[in-house]
Amino acid sequence: MKLHLTTAEKQNLITGYGDDFIEINRQRYNTHIIVTSENLSDEWAELSLHTLESHHFSALAQSKPEVVLLGTGTRHQFIHPKLHSSLTLLGIPLECMTTAAACRTYNILMSEGRNVAAALFLK
Repeated sequence: MKLHLTTAEKQNLITGYGDDFIEINRQRYNTHIIVTSENLSDEWAELSLHTLESHHFSALAQSKPEVVLLGTGTRHQFIHPKLHSSLTLLGIPLECMTTAAACRTYNILMSEGRNVAAALFLK
């Protein structure tokens, strides 16, 4: 699905997504990806929801986002709260949702000027 939103100059905007890709600023990525308004990372590319560990979320906290969106693929899933306790201790909420919902929510929050991070899993 393509998304249409006013361009966000020098910021990462999710411009499309599907079961096997995420498109950011019209560049297609075929792997799990972490996106913030200013950075992209594929450091979770080889992970799955079942192989996530607490240190992965500690690394996300370094950018001090207001909220972290976890796109869990095509199926809405939750992760154990112990995994993201480092975020919780810092007062950073984690919201689990499908990747499609996370993409849409990221764009809305980012366009409002919020400091948001999205960790997006495919399928």
